[in-house]
Amino acid sequence: MPVLDMTLARDRKFPFLWFFFSSVGRKLIMATTGFAFVLFVTGHMVGNLTAYFAIWDGGAAMNAYAAFLQGFGHGMAVWAVRFGLLGCLALHVWAALTLTLDNWAARPKGYNKQKLQATWASRSMRYTAVILGLFVVFHLLHLTVGWSVIDAEFIHKKTVDGVLVVSAYENLVSGFQNPLYSLIYIIAMFCLGLHVWHGVWSFSQTIGLSHPRYDAYRRWAATLWAMGVVAVNVSFPLAVLSGILK
Repeated sequence: MPVLDMTLARDRKFPFLWFFFSSVGRKLIMATTGFAFVLFVTGHMVGNLTAYFAIWDGGAAMNAYAAFLQGFGHGMAVWAVRFGLLGCLALHVWAALTLTLDNWAARPKGYNKQKLQATWASRSMRYTAVILGLFVVFHLLHLTVGWSVIDAEFIHKKTVDGVLVVSAYENLVSGFQNPLYSLIYIIAMFCLGLHVWHGVWSFSQTIGLSHPRYDAYRRWAATLWAMGVVAVNVSFPLAVLSGILK
């Protein structure tokens, strides 16, 4: 039994709190928050498909979509989502870190990684998570805040009624016209694909679908979901570099 579980097992006056800190509870937290990120990433990807309307409207649809998100709920909804995601991130990192420490503490002498029956995606989570964390900061600065990390200047901004407005579509095109940024984005998307695959697979296992009868369907669902997210997101820089979006 993990050290944290052993400590909590001495006192079960607060069963919910005990479950929250138990290994099972932490795995549930990790899977649930991970799947929440998968849903967010998928919704974000679907919304970004408005960029392709620029072929007909010059980017008006994507800019309108971005303005809607910023103004929805008097501007409070986007902050609620941001704080919710930060909370999920904190819980996810805490659960992952404590479970990893428990696994290391329980690891027998002569442990061989090759004996671990886990997917390559799950074993690479900690490394690709670092890459994605750095990319998220870069991505927000470049396309959400409007500051070009590569060019070190604000791009495509204007003031409307005293409010600074950044053009989402123009930033998208300007950003991906830089081959270096496009390369960084594409690499990050493949890392994201591993997380989406692992997130769907782990969540389906957590809710009780881990069974030989369902494993093939779970694997296909995780694979198709991850491939879809990667393919659509990678299509944006490729569309800009090829001149489809301009």
